Amino acid sequence: MGGLADMSAIAAPRIRRSFERSFDSYHRCATQQAAIARFLIARLAAKGAPDKFENVFEFGCGTGHLTQALRRSFQVTRLSLNDLAMPAAETAATFNAEFICGDLRDIAWPEAPDLILSASTIQWLDDPASLARRAAERLRPGGWLAISGFGPSQYRELSGLGFEPQAPGLCRPETLADALCDTGVTIVETGERLHRLTFDTPMDVLRHLRATGVNAGSSRNWTRGDLNRFSRDYIRQFGGPGGVPLTYHPIWIIARRNRRDQVNRDR
Repeated sequence: MGGLADMSAIAAPRIRRSFERSFDSYHRCATQQAAIARFLIARLAAKGAPDKFENVFEFGCGTGHLTQALRRSFQVTRLSLNDLAMPAAETAATFNAEFICGDLRDIAWPEAPDLILSASTIQWLDDPASLARRAAERLRPGGWLAISGFGPSQYRELSGLGFEPQAPGLCRPETLADALCDTGVTIVETGERLHRLTFDTPMDVLRHLRATGVNAGSSRNWTRGDLNRFSRDYIRQFGGPGGVPLTYHPIWIIARRNRRDQVNRDR
């Protein structure tokens, strides 16, 4: 689709339905995603972003973790929010923003934003690097890009039990940085972290995943036998005195589009 490989035509409706079902629980349960959103905004500020942006586009806004952090740290004149899930219109209303509902392949992006940002969304894309490249190319001269997603060690306990990752776009930050070569941007920062949550039981892990919409890529129907085997194997391989772990692997990139006069001098 024009060089931008996003969610497949089959996966996008399933992802939308999953997040619409979990929308009410997501804001409360997605503690890691909320922390990642706050961290991304803190890094953007620390790396010299201006105090005020004129035209901001956030994709995958969800319940507003990133939007809230943005509003608390920066002045924004015009804010456009995108999400697949229609309930996210409530987020746009809360923050007095324009809401653009739909797949990134199909919607019209705002013209020449001076900030494009997203948190915990690109892992659902088939090719997040292409998305990052398109975003960089859409920035106005001097504009900023701030994107976070998840790396290949995300939920590695599930992979260790033989489950294929349901999010197709797990990647290293270097993958995003490489995609921005020759787009006229300067990479300001890339990074990644590992963080482990601990749950009392494997069933609590599944409840957490369901409450945060992470089953979006799966069409599997679990039987009682499946659940019993999952719990037994999870405890045997990863259990400890404090419970069972679940690993998060956030990645991020911050970049700035070169100003026209700088681009001209470099030619």
